[in-house]
Amino acid sequence: MPSSYRALCNDFYVNSKLAVRMELPTNREPVLELFERTRRSYPAMNAFRRYKDELALESAPNASPHRWVAIRQASVRAGVVNPTNSDDMYSIHRDTMETSPYFLSISPLDIEYIELLYGFDLNASGNHDAIAANALLAGSPMAALIDAADINILDCQPNMGMKLVDDEGLEVHFEVKTRSRGKKPSEPNPDPISVYLTLRRFDPVTDLSNLTTQLDDLIQRGQNLVDEYALPNLLMPLREEIASSSF
Repeated sequence: MPSSYRALCNDFYVNSKLAVRMELPTNREPVLELFERTRRSYPAMNAFRRYKDELALESAPNASPHRWVAIRQASVRAGVVNPTNSDDMYSIHRDTMETSPYFLSISPLDIEYIELLYGFDLNASGNHDAIAANALLAGSPMAALIDAADINILDCQPNMGMKLVDDEGLEVHFEVKTRSRGKKPSEPNPDPISVYLTLRRFDPVTDLSNLTTQLDDLIQRGQNLVDEYALPNLLMPLREEIASSSF
């Protein structure tokens, strides 16, 4: 499955987040112990970096797959870029959900939500917003807004959030992210168009051992939503428009 996703885009990645209500510790001992524990499980993750708003442990940028774990003021995040199999796709997320609460003194009461994001990047030159509009609005009532020949589309980034009828504690968001702002239509664009599917669960956590169970539920639902909705209705139309576009 990861290889089939990778074949449809330039980069494919899965990110997770454990969001908390109180500030997380950033002092040396708990952070270094968590990162050392992670490094023992993933030896390629040996770069400890300090950014403006986070502390991160990463593998080399050209590692396959590239993995990272980051601690911010109110969240612990993890990610993997271009995984090659299902274990690569989810192991860093399960391990982070399982271990970070103990190293960072996170209690069940402190947990606000857990999140899983699937991201697909498509390289595209020219006007990303015109590509998105042509790919996703053609044939809809809004198509009349873009049919005029004397316009230059500035912003077309569909974003839809919803709750599933059978699961009130789960939010699902589909988003298309374009990156053409401030660029001339004829100017080469090195940035990708991104398609995101984000699942966010707000159910109370009564036991830390339930975190991985909730994550596995997000994984199952997420893969179904990617295959049934995100790929055929967002990614594939964008991919086809990029291939045929003269922008």
